[in-house]
Amino acid sequence: MGSGGGRRVGRPRAAQRPDSGLSPRDELLDAAAELFTTRGYAATTTRAVAERAGMRQASMYHYVSGKEELLAELLESTVTPSLAFARELLADDATPPENRLWELCRTDVELLCGGPHNLGGLYLLPEVRAERFAGFHAVRAELKDTYRQLLAATTAGGALVKSELDLRTDLLFGLIEGVILVHRSDPERPVSAFAEATADAALRIAGI
Repeated sequence: MGSGGGRRVGRPRAAQRPDSGLSPRDELLDAAAELFTTRGYAATTTRAVAERAGMRQASMYHYVSGKEELLAELLESTVTPSLAFARELLADDATPPENRLWELCRTDVELLCGGPHNLGGLYLLPEVRAERFAGFHAVRAELKDTYRQLLAATTAGGALVKSELDLRTDLLFGLIEGVILVHRSDPERPVSAFAEATADAALRIAGI
């Protein structure tokens, strides 16, 4: 059958939306990010996500298995850029570890708070403890270990015994992730200044 008359080939849309340039899967992720952070994860239905993305609910399952897959991918998207940058910092022997740790803290805060949606707030969902989100927890644990390695490489961190190093790492990493709550209470605060102040505070916690 031909495609005359200018008709689009593909899954039918529930409503016409301006062309965003995103793939259908990315449109679903963008819609889920907006709805999960504004309405709440539990209160958001798959139908609502599909409609916000401009497609029928049945078409949505052509691209994703459901809400859990969307949430898992959104969670991992908050961590993977920071982890990639952290790996680069670990390999940079020419820069003092104190400077690298500060830069990781600053960049991590900017990534957590710089997007259009406060995706870091999704960390607090009770559903995230489920086995379905093991991938997110594994990536997050690797990022935390990078913080630990950078802290251990500093003069202050190198003087700590293992239990103290673990505690300082927990406190430092907890501060970085805790910015999601501060950002949620005042989303208009300039992210760059917020990130630098948080990085300064993190190094003080680390004893630097």
